[in-house]
Amino acid sequence: MSLRIALLNAAHDGEDNRRNFRRELDADLVEYDVTERELPDTFAFDGCLLTGSRASVYWDEPWIADLEAWVGEAVDRGLPFLGVCFGHQLLAHALGGRVEAMPEYEIGYRTVEHDGENPLLSGVDDEFTVFTTHSDHVAEIPPGAQLFAENDYGVHGFRKGDVFAVQFHPEYDPVTAETVTKGKDLPDERIQRVLDGITEENYRAACEAKQVFDNFTDYVRTRRAAEGDAARVASDD
Repeated sequence: MSLRIALLNAAHDGEDNRRNFRRELDADLVEYDVTERELPDTFAFDGCLLTGSRASVYWDEPWIADLEAWVGEAVDRGLPFLGVCFGHQLLAHALGGRVEAMPEYEIGYRTVEHDGENPLLSGVDDEFTVFTTHSDHVAEIPPGAQLFAENDYGVHGFRKGDVFAVQFHPEYDPVTAETVTKGKDLPDERIQRVLDGITEENYRAACEAKQVFDNFTDYVRTRRAAEGDAARVASDD
């Protein structure tokens, strides 16, 4: 069952996002460069994925306001969502949560824990390795949402209905991790520590988190099949 998913690419230079998400997602991706105010003119998708970005969701920029408005309507219409990093934060903000700057940047391979209750992390160890890079965080999850992943820096995953969001970057390959790290305005010694940690061993450990993509598409397929069954029952009646 082929899925049609809107890839809302929020990177200002979207090539790494494009490569990484197309590699990881078993679906037909229809890409939109949302920083250029490209947004779908339809909600006829099986689901949506909102990527990371160097932007902050609270910046006063027209593309962010446009994106949040479209996302809010898509969620209201029942489209399943997966948000990553900036996408995680924008979904939180759009759904009534609170996003703030962090006192300390989180970057590099880190350990995150999850509660074992959320289908997005089914098959992933309760403690798992991920690559992180963010200076904002979800300080308060949306009303009615469930927190399912966190570490000592804060929230790393929440769910509300058909919306799933993670702060970490399960899509990153070592090339992306290195490129992003070198571009950060951080002390040289900290940059070097992060670069020293971008090893084959750490990358292999972080590959476990890529399970979120199969879990998300499985969830969307199951939901679509259930809707099809309900429609057939209704037509029989």
